[in-house]
Amino acid sequence: MRMETDMELNEVISNLEKKGYLVSYYETAEEATEAIDGSVDGTTVGMGGSVTIDELGLAEKLKKHNTVYWHQHLQPGDDANAIRAAANGAEVYLSSVNAIAGTGEIVNIDGTCNRVAAMLYGHKRVIFVAGINKLAENEEKAIARARNVAAPKNAKRLHRNTPCAVNADRCYNCKSPERICRALSVFWEKPSNGIRYEIVLVGETLGY
Repeated sequence: MRMETDMELNEVISNLEKKGYLVSYYETAEEATEAIDGSVDGTTVGMGGSVTIDELGLAEKLKKHNTVYWHQHLQPGDDANAIRAAANGAEVYLSSVNAIAGTGEIVNIDGTCNRVAAMLYGHKRVIFVAGINKLAENEEKAIARARNVAAPKNAKRLHRNTPCAVNADRCYNCKSPERICRALSVFWEKPSNGIRYEIVLVGETLGY
């Protein structure tokens, strides 16, 4: 189990809880998946584009007893924008994050921006799922992780024509039309919007 911070896990959890988040920790991805699947039932669920969510197989499980809107694996005839809009109006929104600072800040970079928009407003619950690899020491290092680790790997995965996608090594602050770094969101505190924000930490490497 490797964290990109020297802080103890209990300290990270405490800092997140002090900011108003409900935090749970599971040693394995399987345990986290079962817990989330058991807590979300008979409702509408929106999902942001996420390798972590994909790796957990959450869409397949939740579809059995919820209505799920997710644009990541489109079928012929699907309208990605319509699915994104439906996801943004769901009662529950589920996504990973690009980085969580040990000091409690949550950082995300987005291209289409449906994901960062959905995290901010309009749901009853927002659930962030993050592998232990997403933890960084502080806000500055969390932003650096989002820009120089998560974004380049996602650009490569999406076969974007950007400098960072060649080696998935770092951000080049490019001007490419296919750039996926279009907006940055930082949660300094839990928003005062009435949404129940939950953070599910997993003691495994998940996503980028």
